[in-house]
Amino acid sequence: MRYSSEITIDLPREKIIELFDNEENMFNWMKGLKEVKHLEGEPGQEGARSEMHFEMGKRKISMVETILNRNFPEQFKTSYSTKGVYNEVDNRFEKIDENHTRYITEHYFRFDGWGMKVMAFLMPSAFKKQSMQYLKDFKAFAEGEIQE
Repeated sequence: MRYSSEITIDLPREKIIELFDNEENMFNWMKGLKEVKHLEGEPGQEGARSEMHFEMGKRKISMVETILNRNFPEQFKTSYSTKGVYNEVDNRFEKIDENHTRYITEHYFRFDGWGMKVMAFLMPSAFKKQSMQYLKDFKAFAEGEIQE
């Protein structure tokens, strides 16, 4: 499954990247994120791997994040792996003007096992909705964090 999402943020691209590139800020906009444990590599750099722990309602989810490409502002590409799901996210930040930036994410999902494949087939909108929610939450955090 492939799709993209985008949102316009009322901040300069440099400010957005500064906020996005600070791992501690993830806890402010990734709802349910409880812990990040570094497994290998230099945190935030290409090749780094981290285990991320989420609580979503009564469900606990752990996944491994790998930074595939770090080329700000053009691209920050990561992969996320958990049981039955592999997801690549290509984050891009396009300058609209001096005070506005388009934040675009392109997603590629691969599912293992019939259960996840059926869920993805029957409910692709759930994945798209969650991706868009992360963009909205990042926008709210970023615009609320930086007041000039």
